[in-house]
Amino acid sequence: VFPQTIVQTCIVHLIRHSLEFVSYKDRRTVVPALRAIYRARDAEAGLKALEAFEEGYWGQKYPAIAQSWRRNWEHVVPFFAFPEGVRRIIYMTNAIEALNSKLRRAVRSRGHFPGDEAAMKLLYLVLNNAAEQWKRAPREWVEAKTQFAVIFGERFFN
Repeated sequence: VFPQTIVQTCIVHLIRHSLEFVSYKDRRTVVPALRAIYRARDAEAGLKALEAFEEGYWGQKYPAIAQSWRRNWEHVVPFFAFPEGVRRIIYMTNAIEALNSKLRRAVRSRGHFPGDEAAMKLLYLVLNNAAEQWKRAPREWVEAKTQFAVIFGERFFN
């Protein structure tokens, strides 16, 4: 439906998944090592940081972490295309996932629809209700909107 969509994995969920392989006592020291990967200046530097992690102490002790990041790397790379100010706001997808959850819940509770128009009306009402519940945008959103307008041009609308 949206062929120009950029798919990016949630960095927070990737970190949480990585920590599933780590003993509890090592978690506080592994997280900063992972931070070097996703806070790298670009995808190339991120890949070098991943390689350094993999060859380092934590990568040797917990090899499944680097394997997980490598498996998901194609969905991590789009993250590096954005400036650092934008990355701070898009490194987690919780808002998107919460909205999708509301939409799924509304459709699931209804069960079936007489037609496409009825389904579209329900989704519109759910989105409208969700928008009313939002308090305020994060402070980084102003910078992110500016960058999105530049990067996406006509595709970005406010």
